[in-house]
Amino acid sequence: MATVVAKTAIKREKGWLYFLDKKGDVSRAKMARGGGKGPKGREKVVKVGVDRKGGFLYFIDKNGNVAKVKMKRSVAKKTTRKTAAKKPARRKAAKKTTRKKTAKKPARRKAAKKKVSKKTAAKKPARRKAATKKTVRRKAARR
Repeated sequence: MATVVAKTAIKREKGWLYFLDKKGDVSRAKMARGGGKGPKGREKVVKVGVDRKGGFLYFIDKNGNVAKVKMKRSVAKKTTRKTAAKKPARRKAAKKTTRKKTAKKPARRKAAKKKVSKKTAAKKPARRKAATKKTVRRKAARR
């Protein structure tokens, strides 16, 4: 399935993400959850200079070599076809229909609702519960 583009035989280290950068070289970056502290940012591992072609996915395989695979759904796959110039389709003239005008009824006004004021009872302060046998035992055990 995959064809090897460049043999690099990279030995991977744990906690690093290996990838092909924009220039086609193999680079690596510290993973967010890679564990341990290390240098931040990217660093080049091997300068390869792979020329990328559209419609292919480039990756580093298990052996550490740069490989490519054809993508199943790619934009490069689609080719533009030259078709004969088509004549614009004629539109049929739309039939005009006349509507009968109906007299509009005046809008009804809704009666305004009166505000009903509710009397709210004054809140009573919260009472402390009387100590039960369990709470007394707990307090005694703490002391």
